Amino acid sequence: MNGHAEGISIAIVNDYPVVVEGVAQLLLHDHRLNLVELDTLADPKSSVDVVLFDAFSQLHVDDDIARLLKNPKYRRLVVYTWNLKPDQVDRAVDAGVHGYISKAVDAQTLCDALVRVHDGEQVVEPKEVPQEVDKGNWPGREEGLSARESEVVSMITQGITNEEIAKACYLSINSVKSYIRSAYRKMGVERRSQAVLWGVEHGMLPSRQRKEL
Repeated sequence: MNGHAEGISIAIVNDYPVVVEGVAQLLLHDHRLNLVELDTLADPKSSVDVVLFDAFSQLHVDDDIARLLKNPKYRRLVVYTWNLKPDQVDRAVDAGVHGYISKAVDAQTLCDALVRVHDGEQVVEPKEVPQEVDKGNWPGREEGLSARESEVVSMITQGITNEEIAKACYLSINSVKSYIRSAYRKMGVERRSQAVLWGVEHGMLPSRQRKEL
């Protein structure tokens, strides 16, 4: 994608094409990085230096991490998320991830972190970050949903309960309900059944596909 075959090979993984494309846009400017696959959880088939796993709307993050770590084709694994709760970070690091990066960092910091991981450093960046971010892309952004609201609505669209959403996203149940209320206002819906229909119509269901570059 950037034309530098000698760069660090990167594969981006997430269930949502719009999310993957949004992350790719953050990396395109850096000549050190060579994006070779954009995947929606059809695991990259190429051997790559770094897999960048975007945890947006992933219900079983620990299982996804374990699966990706087991594949010898992937030399390094970096988790990209806004969930920097200490217990989640510690669990991922203990499992063997090579980087755990907040979505609140800017594009340059993200690129630098990927290079540091490739060079053998274990990177957690940064230690404390705000919850809300506006970088990258996500389903429903054009309709005014924040990244967190979009993640919650995407899980609702998949039939996931509020309690399961809270557990997966490391949020309190009250925070989940708050995101739901604010999202519903923006979506113009009042009931969960209406939200599910809205989500289906606005790309909130996961999609499995691979794009090679």
